[in-house]
Amino acid sequence: MSTAQRPGLACRSAILPNSTLRGVRTIFIQTEVTPNADALKFLPNHRVVPEEFNTPFIEYLNPRATISPPHPSPLAAKLMNIDGITSVFYGADFITVTKAGDANWAHIRPEIFSLITEAITSGEKIVNVAERRAGDESSPEHMEEDSLAYNENDSEVVGMIKELLETRIRPAIQEDGGDIEFRGFEDGFVKLKLRGACRTCDSSTVTLKNGIEGMLMHYIEEVKGVQQILDQEEEVALQEFSKFEEKLKHQQKAA
Repeated sequence: MSTAQRPGLACRSAILPNSTLRGVRTIFIQTEVTPNADALKFLPNHRVVPEEFNTPFIEYLNPRATISPPHPSPLAAKLMNIDGITSVFYGADFITVTKAGDANWAHIRPEIFSLITEAITSGEKIVNVAERRAGDESSPEHMEEDSLAYNENDSEVVGMIKELLETRIRPAIQEDGGDIEFRGFEDGFVKLKLRGACRTCDSSTVTLKNGIEGMLMHYIEEVKGVQQILDQEEEVALQEFSKFEEKLKHQQKAA
């Protein structure tokens, strides 16, 4: 993911009546492109993941997850109901929506704007809390607590890794509409999982190797490298992308 500022932000405003205020209230929802062409970042100028939550993000990868404990979300359920939407990611103050490759932003972006505006102006909670049921495997992807948070049981090296991830790397990943999860440090390798727009981005491997790995190895001599933790869907996507790259190389050689 690029850490540079990207030009060309889009902004949509909606002037809607608010029963608690005199006159009208103007809602501005800004959008930012991400390195992932199939993901857009929406900034509603409104808190998304409540401050009292221990988790820095919540990710919904299927419709059922939007109604499942511990964090069901009516807004995410409506967004996932839009034809072509494949996932919804909540950060502290932004929402990243990811679409299928054959879906057209021009067709679905207006509905996304409308649903986010409606959710904010209604005054209802964007994220709710529900008790998790035993054996429920459809829950939204989240962390019970921030994986980068200080833990008294962490070694000195792990503490330094977390601090660097939190202060230097996480802000850039969040800027790109995602987040990063620390999964452990073993035999000199830092295990990380990318979330949101970065989760399915073709350049995620480059981000880890050229950006994150390089910085960690530069500042912390005990770090030998970075390992990306993938779920089954991500592994398939990367395999398909590798096949596509090989096909292009063969075509270029033959030309």
